[in-house]
Parts: sequence; C-alpha cells; structure tokens
Amino acid sequence: MKAIVLHQYGGPDELTLQDLPDPKVAPGEVLVRVKAASVNPVDWKIGAGHLDAMMETHFPLIPGWDVAGVVEAVGLDVQEYAVGDEVIGYARKDNVQLGTYAELVAANVRLLAPKPAALDWTQAAGLPLAGLTAYQSLKRLGVGPGDTVLVHAAAGGVGSLGVQIARALGARVIGTASERNHDFLRDLGAEPVTYGDGLADRVRELAPDGVDAAVDYVGGDAVEVSTRVVRTPDRIASIADPGVEEVGGRYMWVRPSSADLTELGRMADDGRLTVHIDRVYPLAEAAEAWRVSQEGRTRGKLALSVD
Repeated sequence: MKAIVLHQYGGPDELTLQDLPDPKVAPGEVLVRVKAASVNPVDWKIGAGHLDAMMETHFPLIPGWDVAGVVEAVGLDVQEYAVGDEVIGYARKDNVQLGTYAELVAANVRLLAPKPAALDWTQAAGLPLAGLTAYQSLKRLGVGPGDTVLVHAAAGGVGSLGVQIARALGARVIGTASERNHDFLRDLGAEPVTYGDGLADRVRELAPDGVDAAVDYVGGDAVEVSTRVVRTPDRIASIADPGVEEVGGRYMWVRPSSADLTELGRMADDGRLTVHIDRVYPLAEAAEAWRVSQEGRTRGKLALSVD
C-alpha cells in the first residue's frame, strides 16, 4: 500500500509518500480501504515530537487518526461488520505508528461506526476526532435544553461541530471567531462575537446574566475569559489549557467511542449536523495540508482524499 511516512520526528518537509506492507488484521479488527482521512493539529504535533512524553511512538510512523472507507477484510471473531460495509473511525491505537494517511488501515471495531449516508467521504472523515471532542466535552458539562453555551474558536474544526452539537442538544450558542467567520457561525446557529480584547464584555452584552457553560477549543486566554462570564467554573471545559483545572474546570482529551460516533452519525443523517470541509488535498500533498493546519486559520476541516 501507499502511505505518508515519517522516519523521525519532524515537520511537513519530512513527510514522504512511499510503499509499505499492507497492515495485518488482528482478531476484533477490520481492514479498511481508505477513501479519505482528516488532518488534525494533533497529527503534526505528534510528528514534531510534542507528545513524546505522553504517547508511545514508533517509526516509521504513518500519521492520522481519522478515517472513512470501506471494509476490505475482517479479522477473527468480527460480528459487527462485513466486507463492503462503509465505516468511519477515530482509529487511535495504543501505540502511535500505523495511522490513517494510507490506502489501508486496520482498526478495532470498537473504534468504528457506520458511515453517515448524509456525508460524503471527506466530510465523513472529518467527523470522528473533532466530532467526538466536541460531543464529549459538551456532554461532560451536562449541556442541554435551556443552557447558554460559549464556544471558543467556534469556526474551527472542533468548534464548528461543537456549535451544531450544542444546538442539537437544545442549547443557545455564543461563538467566538474573527469577523470574516461571523456569517458562517450564524449559518451554523450560533450568535457570533469577535475574539480579542473586550471579549468578556461582548459576551455579557448577549448574555447579561452570564452563560451556563463554556468550552475552550483554542487555548490562550479562553479559560480566563470564561471564568468571567460563566456562572459556575465547574462548567468550563478545555482541550487546550490544563490550567482550567486550577479554576475548577475540566481538562479533557477525546476518547474513542463507537457509541458516541454512532450518535454523531445519526445527527448527521437527521440533518442536525454537517461537516464543513475547507480544503481537500490528495494523499501525496499531506505536507501542504500540515502547513495550512499549522497556520491555525482553517474554517472547519482539512481532508485528504485517498481514493
């Protein structure tokens, strides 16, 4: 199979496209013929070695945890899927090495869910990691009908899904973004506010009594601003700032969950959730996709077309 490979820690310039042996398929796993993969900031952060102290990493390394594709073979004792089934997955394994920037990937069934019919291949590939991150952070805060939620970085990959999921859960959403993304947020169902100096005051103009919950998908001063507008700090969650725990909030890392991913697929098929794809690159241009992701200005998601 062809795959994007790193032979040592490095940046986009160290990514190469090469031929590797097809993955082995263990009991409880299926082999997926990849149609599309998604690019997430964690991919290039792992590639640069930023998570070396946390995650066991082996080379040669194929990046990527998001996948959408077709089951090509099933391993021993797999009951959930058959050859030809269309699936999506947050294919994060215990060790970082055999990722999804490839023509084939083996994944345990607990990492997979049926592909939503309402999404094309690139949209489907953009759903797992970002969608699970948003869904799990909002559910952990108990977001539901009647809540007002502040979503930081609401136009990004996680944020744009977080806006829609919070709305699907019955909440009112205030989302931070640059002015160029305000119409985009309105289309998603959020009330936009411009980030930067004075953000807390702008949020208070929309919610004079404060917000019920806040989710930080960007870092920076988002947690500090949240403490000034949220009613109780235990309803602040961050995926970017461990300091949130010092104010009584929750620092989160997304977990694989077939059940949660299946629920996100239902939201997509019910018309409550879509995935905005900013740009699509062929697999061979993964390095350029990393460069764009590192700029931090993507609206929605970046995807790799592998088909």
